[in-house]
Amino acid sequence: MKKSERAYITDCEGPISKNDNAFELTGHFISQGAKLFNQISRYDDVLADIVKRKGYKAGDTLKLIAPFLKAYGVTDEKISRFSTKNILLMPGAKATLRFLKELMPSFIVSTSYQQYIRALCSVLDFPFKRTHCTLLNIDSYQVGREERQVLKEFKQEICAMPLIEIPGNAKSVSDLSERDQETIIRLDEIFFEEMLQLESKIMFEEINPVGGTEKAKVTTDIVDQIGIDLSSVIYIGDSITDVECFKLVKEKGGATISFNGNAYAVREAEIAVLSKNALAIAALADAFRRHGKAYLLKLVESWRYTCLVQFDVDPLLRKMIRAAFPKKLPKVSEITNRNMFELAAESSAFRKCVRGENVGMLG
Repeated sequence: MKKSERAYITDCEGPISKNDNAFELTGHFISQGAKLFNQISRYDDVLADIVKRKGYKAGDTLKLIAPFLKAYGVTDEKISRFSTKNILLMPGAKATLRFLKELMPSFIVSTSYQQYIRALCSVLDFPFKRTHCTLLNIDSYQVGREERQVLKEFKQEICAMPLIEIPGNAKSVSDLSERDQETIIRLDEIFFEEMLQLESKIMFEEINPVGGTEKAKVTTDIVDQIGIDLSSVIYIGDSITDVECFKLVKEKGGATISFNGNAYAVREAEIAVLSKNALAIAALADAFRRHGKAYLLKLVESWRYTCLVQFDVDPLLRKMIRAAFPKKLPKVSEITNRNMFELAAESSAFRKCVRGENVGMLG
């Protein structure tokens, strides 16, 4: 491939679908599963963003939750069947991917389990070989009856804990309430001491969620494979699992977009998009593909209907965008130190409206 070629790399849940598949799986197959997942997700945020625990990365929730799924009889087939039946595409996502994959190398890099990504690729008509996701072969693990009971007792204890609340300005665990500090101490004991005495500890060793630093590694591998620089990448994400990718791509001169992102995403991206339809991404990514980052930022600065013609947006794409947004274009803003906190709050609230309160609150 030519050195001048650019690449489109996107997260899945958020920019492409409204799902949080692991949250939904846990809620469906485990009693009180939604509460269990929420607590472990908050704990994940603390470990990854505040404690910065060695060897731990954002998105490792999908590793921590796996033994509980196994204890409640979840199989690979059940995950695949549930995932296939419950896909919720973001409006415009299929058209966006169809448009962009014809113009430049396009990839999905997701923390989601492989069963969900396979099902999604089938709906999107997107090649699975152009995806990177969390490999989970849950049938390959054995958990005996006594151990299943132990895991269910841990689940009951975790669900009885008050949900961890993370202040926006928290820099250390001491910035959390005394109650939440006690909760974290107990969760540390459960996950990093007591569960490591169980046979299912092998799941912690072998399951490697594609989040945080792993997403950054995968992104580096992609550009090496296709023969371009990171400055030629436009990366789309929405959560804490995308932070390391945002940092990497931004540092190397590529473009980073938070799509309905939470505070973690807005804090590290360069452009914020608040939209109920993904087609806005297509226009931004195509501008980057044609003329690079400076041109993209000029489009963002001038973002209105007339600029779609001025910046030579593809006529068919302009027509689709007009149909998707007949009254007003979605909010697209460059993120600066001056507007970051306001945008983060607005984007986080908008995210909950688009994806639902429960999913929207996840890190």
